[in-house]
Amino acid sequence: MMTIEEKLRRIMRVTGWKQAKLAEHFGVTQATVSRWFSGSEPEGQRRDAINDAYESIVDEGPKEQSGTIVPVMGFIGAGAEIQPEFEQTPPEGLEQVWIPFELGEELVAFEVKGISMLPVYREGHVIVCYRDQKRPLDFFYGLEAAVRTSDGRRFLKTIMKNGAEIDLHSFNADPISNVRLEWIGEIFAALPRASVKRIERQGGIQGRLQMG
Repeated sequence: MMTIEEKLRRIMRVTGWKQAKLAEHFGVTQATVSRWFSGSEPEGQRRDAINDAYESIVDEGPKEQSGTIVPVMGFIGAGAEIQPEFEQTPPEGLEQVWIPFELGEELVAFEVKGISMLPVYREGHVIVCYRDQKRPLDFFYGLEAAVRTSDGRRFLKTIMKNGAEIDLHSFNADPISNVRLEWIGEIFAALPRASVKRIERQGGIQGRLQMG
């Protein structure tokens, strides 16, 4: 059985709503919505309203508009060093992009900054990857991935084993040697800037989508 938090996340994914919009829809404060996402159970009336919204929006939503809204959590460095705190980004992202098919997995996206991963990944590409690391470190040796280092930097690099050390390699730049990785995001898709549909305003499938 799905938890209230899972149902809220599915509603956000389908509609494109942010926490403020959820709060407005259910007639509560944004702080209350944040507590729901932290595991606090809503009272009976609110719980029923969430269940009803889930059934009407997710289970019975317009099938012709099926797709997945993925939060863009910021930039990722391919030659440029990006240091904003991943954990401080709201769960709905800084903005959102539309993937035109249903995905059951929790995904996040980053916009590429820098040119060290040319010609495969260009500046402005949107990298979609799994939010949670599902595989052990040794699976990623020799593969490109989104990574966060122990000092908070985010990169799009090839992960290489160098003896007892881990290095991050680029296609056309010097490697970054002896790093400690706190998170590895397995890449699901790389989307060229021109093909990305971004959510222009709140409203999700009822709102307008714009390219690039």
